[in-house]
Amino acid sequence: MNVEKLHDAAVRCPHCGHQIHVSIDVSQGDQDYQDECPACGSDVHLDVHVDDAQDKIIVKVLEE
Repeated sequence: MNVEKLHDAAVRCPHCGHQIHVSIDVSQGDQDYQDECPACGSDVHLDVHVDDAQDKIIVKVLEE
């Protein structure tokens, strides 16, 4: 894991509204994965898009 390619993002749990901090390794490109909400224990489905052309990282919480 390249520490320079590690970015933090904050998203809200769609189940309980708790703010979750996630670390994203942008060297892996676009990602689709599950993380667990530390407050309610529910799975949170994350979709990460790395836009190198505009130097942006877009993190979306997908509703199940």
